[in-house]
Amino acid sequence: MKKVMVLLCALMMLIGAAGCGSTSTKDAGKPAEKKELIVGTEPSFAPFEFPDKQSGEITGFDMDLIKAMGKRAGFEKVTVKGMGFDALIPALDAGNIDVAIAGMSITDARKQKVNFTDPYYESGLMAIVKKENTTIKSLDDLKGKTIAVQLGTTGAEAAGKIEGATVKTFDTSDTACLELKNGGADAVISDLPVLQYFLKQGGSAYAKAVGEPKKGDFYGIATAKKNKALCDKLNKALQDMKKDGEYQKIYDKWFK
Repeated sequence: MKKVMVLLCALMMLIGAAGCGSTSTKDAGKPAEKKELIVGTEPSFAPFEFPDKQSGEITGFDMDLIKAMGKRAGFEKVTVKGMGFDALIPALDAGNIDVAIAGMSITDARKQKVNFTDPYYESGLMAIVKKENTTIKSLDDLKGKTIAVQLGTTGAEAAGKIEGATVKTFDTSDTACLELKNGGADAVISDLPVLQYFLKQGGSAYAKAVGEPKKGDFYGIATAKKNKALCDKLNKALQDMKKDGEYQKIYDKWFK
């Protein structure tokens, strides 16, 4: 009798284990919900992303925007990683970051490599020169001149199309402007809001804007090609923020 009871107990345990195994297999088929959004940026592009002078943390319009969007998209935590601008797309491809936001212009070439959200900011290009310079009055006057630009940007692309120009590339917009200050370049071409902010923050002591800015440059948030679902989530968050006014509040904080 004892042997029969032992066998029955063993059989019940096997059935229970099989049941648990069935549930586990079913749950394993569902991908775990990601709770943390990893954001890549190039933190020397004020006022979009730059280190706070007191805390050292990366702050700016883009940072406030992506944190609010991440929360709306259901993420419990948004973690920001700083890196070189030209490293952002490779980092997306490798899965080291989930999104890239760094004043990144939506271009046909980049759209071949990443998904972009809807535009969140309209920018443009601008040129600055030394204050005492009276010969350069527009982009047309930069033929044959030395131009400092940030590596991998639309400013670098535009400078490369100027006839006879010598283009010097730098890792950040700040170091490109420093090259102008030190006399190593005749001009800097970069994004309109970035150079406007630079002039307001003290750059006007030695530099000035020339010519009419070229508008029609739109910034987007990039995700990996394989991660369209995340791009769709961020688009929904951005649309909702524009409808209820949260986007405008963040915009006014940095640009009003």
